[in-house]
Amino acid sequence: MANNAEEIKKFLRARRDAVRPSQAGLANYPGRRVPGLRREEVAQLAGVSVDYYTRLEQGRLTSASEGVILSIAEALRLTQAETQYLRDLLRPQPRRSAKPAPPQQVRPDLLRMLNGLHDQPAFVLGRRNEVLASNDLLDALLTPFNHRPANERNLLRWMLLDPAARTLYLDWAQVTSEVVGVLRAEAGRNPHDPQIAEFVAELRSVSPEFRTWWAERTVVERTWGSKRFNHPVVGRLDITYEALSLPGDPDQILFVYAGKTDGDLEKLRILASWYAQSTPYSTTAGKIKESVHAQQDEAGEQDSRHA
Repeated sequence: MANNAEEIKKFLRARRDAVRPSQAGLANYPGRRVPGLRREEVAQLAGVSVDYYTRLEQGRLTSASEGVILSIAEALRLTQAETQYLRDLLRPQPRRSAKPAPPQQVRPDLLRMLNGLHDQPAFVLGRRNEVLASNDLLDALLTPFNHRPANERNLLRWMLLDPAARTLYLDWAQVTSEVVGVLRAEAGRNPHDPQIAEFVAELRSVSPEFRTWWAERTVVERTWGSKRFNHPVVGRLDITYEALSLPGDPDQILFVYAGKTDGDLEKLRILASWYAQSTPYSTTAGKIKESVHAQQDEAGEQDSRHA
């Protein structure tokens, strides 16, 4: 990632360009040459001098008070995640450490908890979106991360580069761009992490979508939500998810998925049953579908007999 001064400059400019004058209550008179706000307009809305804001956006100031940050965030209509990103960029930076961060590990008790969730896909993400641990149902839903080499268990890399991910997620572009925004937030918290810089450089070199989304400087924090899948085994599947921070394990997030409806829950159970009996590496797609359809037909016959 670029140094803080350069990133402050690019982030503030991108967000200023994204705000239309009408959104800020300003007149959009004919002949206006910029689509977004002018620097002097941001300064006026934030209650700071034009000179101060100009120096800040040009990267000549690399710190600001909390009050100024909040005022600029309001003027630029920043989200909570974007405000935190700006706060991270403008906080005093500690001395760079020559030692790389130690590898992250998931506690054994947490691993046992993951494996005990038989009807709910679950996994732990670490820095830079590495899948540190996942249960069988998550591997059945997405991709068998547990069967991949340790250096190939990155969720974002898989979403960007594996064609199967593009067909699995019904809203692939939206979901993947949000994960890019999550990486942007992580980069703001750790602006001098060489592994983040290397990862970003790698993805920029191999993914045009990543280059576009990274340049937009959208910031996203993981919270909760829903996803839609078109799974090769069970078909359409809607899930809800919760992203839970682990206070005792810095930079680790526990994700737990759940079926959105009773029908989705049943599909997850079928998926778990299939995965327990076979793996994607030993069963062809045709046999998988045949097996699943047989289970669904049998369930329908049982329902009709009890009707």
